[in-house]
Amino acid sequence: MPDITFIQHDGSRQTVFAKAGVTIMQAAMENMVEGLEAECGGSGSCATCHCYLSLGWHQKVQAPDSNEEQMLEMVIEPKEGSRLSCQVKVTDAHDGLIVHLPECQY
Repeated sequence: MPDITFIQHDGSRQTVFAKAGVTIMQAAMENMVEGLEAECGGSGSCATCHCYLSLGWHQKVQAPDSNEEQMLEMVIEPKEGSRLSCQVKVTDAHDGLIVHLPECQY
């Protein structure tokens, strides 16, 4: 079961265990990680689950599809490693994944 460390904008950290096959958003919601709104419930239509994968990790997950790329154009402060957490599925190879959360989603 891979572990994922979520780092809030203030530097606080929370490490959770995620089942392979869930999304980063699902792992966060199941473990009550704050900072992801996920208003659409994971359909990739609201961009309120925006996160930043640490450099080195963003290249180890599947690339965003065209829909996600369009949604990422609407997030606040996009930068390298920006992803919608609802679109990134966790695999056993993602053990140790580090996810940074933005200060706000709106």
